[in-house]
Amino acid sequence: MIAIDKENYQEFLSQSVHYLENRGFKNIKADLDGYETPKSFVKKGSDITITPDIVAEKMGIKHYFDLSLKSEKPNLLKSKWMFLDTLSKMKSSRFKIITTKGHYKFTNSMLDDLNMDKNMIKIN
Repeated sequence: MIAIDKENYQEFLSQSVHYLENRGFKNIKADLDGYETPKSFVKKGSDITITPDIVAEKMGIKHYFDLSLKSEKPNLLKSKWMFLDTLSKMKSSRFKIITTKGHYKFTNSMLDDLNMDKNMIKIN
């Protein structure tokens, strides 16, 4: 999710973190109270900052998670996903997308537009 949408979806972010904790992920970083904020990446020559929604580790492998929720600015979300996907491939880590009921079609159309073959994590 992009920064504009963060305020509206704090509850879903919290649900996602608890879901990952229950699945055995450790060293979870998220923009929530009680958790460390994930590292941000700044695009050179502009004021664009990209921060993964959740970063966690499992079995020594770093995982980047992004929440896919309907957005006012889908192009920003697409560029964030492309960056995180490229970053995860460069660092031998994983990039996964978490979504919920009512946002599946939006997420699938975004992934189709980007030619990304990702299995979504669906949380109800």
